[in-house]
Amino acid sequence: MKGLLFPIIMLTVTLVGGGLLLLFLKTAKKRPVSDETAISVQTAQQFINVRDVKDKYLYTKDGLVLTYLRVHAISIDLYSKAEKNNLIKQITAELSDIQYPFKFMAVSRPVDISPLISDMQGMLKTADDKRKELLRQEILQMSSYALSGEIVERQFYISMWDRYEDGVEKDLFKRASLLAEKFTTNGIGCDVLAEKEIVRLLNLVNNPSYTHLEDTEFEASIPMLKEDIYA
Repeated sequence: MKGLLFPIIMLTVTLVGGGLLLLFLKTAKKRPVSDETAISVQTAQQFINVRDVKDKYLYTKDGLVLTYLRVHAISIDLYSKAEKNNLIKQITAELSDIQYPFKFMAVSRPVDISPLISDMQGMLKTADDKRKELLRQEILQMSSYALSGEIVERQFYISMWDRYEDGVEKDLFKRASLLAEKFTTNGIGCDVLAEKEIVRLLNLVNNPSYTHLEDTEFEASIPMLKEDIYA
């Protein structure tokens, strides 16, 4: 009898312990989420404050309307010191009368070099043996750059915004057009972004895995070598 007492005690302890564990797990599931956890989840969900993108405007969840301009980069390497100072003074004078807020952004993006690779692939058909070998090596090198994202360029944008109300888009577009004109009159290209360009900019800023493409489709593309380069 004593030999059976110990297994019975162990079985009883095991059952009681399992029951307590099950009761604890059920109670833990019913506990309300703490305020700190709820704030963390809410912040993550609202990280990108975008409600809609339509035409030339971005509508946010907190009631703002934004429009974006792209300022085209210029090369001033060949400018003299006097020409650089003159350009700075002209741009400063043009922008000095602006009485509304705006934000300037500079972002880096991979350069689309697929047209260059396509041109070199076309040159293979008429090149001699030595040039073919050089072109093949260059194509392989350029393709590795495209896949690795090592070739990047800086792009510059300006965002403008206003509180949403009926007809605010018209006034916002007018201000954006006048600001773009201040740059173009001084030889710096500037244009208002359309809907698809705004979506590309959002992906470029908020999505680190996004590769900017020049076509109108939002699809990833991997450059591939044509088979005839090895012929």
